[in-house]
Amino acid sequence: MAHPLQRHFITFHEKIKLDRFDENATLREKRDIVLEKLRNNLKKAWEEKDEAVPTFEPRNQGSYEMGTGVVPLDGDFDIDVAIIFNVAVADHPDPVEVKKWVLDALDGHTKDVRMKRPCVTVQYQKSGEPVYHVDLAIYSSGKENPDGNTRIAMGKLNSSDENKEWQPSDPVALCKAVGDKFNGDDAAQFRRVIRYLKRWKDHRFNSNGNGAPVGIGLTMAAYHWFTPKQEDPFAGKTDHVDLAALRALVDRMLAQFSLKWTEDGWAERLEAKLPIEPRDDPFQRMTNKQMGDFKTKLGELAAALKEADEEVAPEDACATLAKVFGDDFPVPKKDETAKSSRVSVLSTSSSA
Repeated sequence: MAHPLQRHFITFHEKIKLDRFDENATLREKRDIVLEKLRNNLKKAWEEKDEAVPTFEPRNQGSYEMGTGVVPLDGDFDIDVAIIFNVAVADHPDPVEVKKWVLDALDGHTKDVRMKRPCVTVQYQKSGEPVYHVDLAIYSSGKENPDGNTRIAMGKLNSSDENKEWQPSDPVALCKAVGDKFNGDDAAQFRRVIRYLKRWKDHRFNSNGNGAPVGIGLTMAAYHWFTPKQEDPFAGKTDHVDLAALRALVDRMLAQFSLKWTEDGWAERLEAKLPIEPRDDPFQRMTNKQMGDFKTKLGELAAALKEADEEVAPEDACATLAKVFGDDFPVPKKDETAKSSRVSVLSTSSSA
């Protein structure tokens, strides 16, 4: 029979998952409004200068495209879009110049349009509270560069030259790498486990600054160390067991912490580098103190998962899980679980 906690994990997943753009009409509409505004205002501005209008290709990126998004606890939905301009870096060596095209075109669209180092952000509010924002990452298309590399514009207004760069980065290739990692039911479990980690992060960390591990970092940790888990396939029990898969991943993440030399001295740190250029570590902006807090809370998560896995009563196991995942994790009443069985033999999926 299926693992007694699996249906509760699935219920939890249904509550927290955020659909892809092609499944979410509201977010798709918000994205398209911004893109239409950008196109129209770029066209107007360049025609007034009697110059050829710069063209671009929009691409979905981030957790929406990967299918790993979660409903935000604060209600501020994050819409990530790549704006890939058909321009060469050689013709526009200052990346902030190109980002300013977007900033100027969207200026006044809402009360809060700003340039950040990795993107231009359009913030929407309702009754003074943020409800969603669109992050537009600006790129130079690889089709226009002699080396074939797509590059992201990094820097903001008034950045010094050393803090501005066209950094190799291909959002399409990254999404493909994550999407191709697993197939079928293994891929579905992979995405669910990433969502569980993201909701744990949102529940256990302050969202301000770099104190919380970034979502792409947790995704990369799963990319490198996730292993699908089923009940015993040799006995014909092929149902996936999310608790086992999540436990194994968290334990492997803890095992990957190692001593690294930093500008603040030696510290235990976790690295989970991107599989494509620039192959950097999404956790690199965390301070050693923040990284230490991350490891401590990850250890607490591992302990809670172990406790839940060893608990006889499903309702008690779910209560333990709700402490680390928040109120969206269902806690059944005792009479609902009285007939549940804890007999389950776990195995690594043969498709891992």
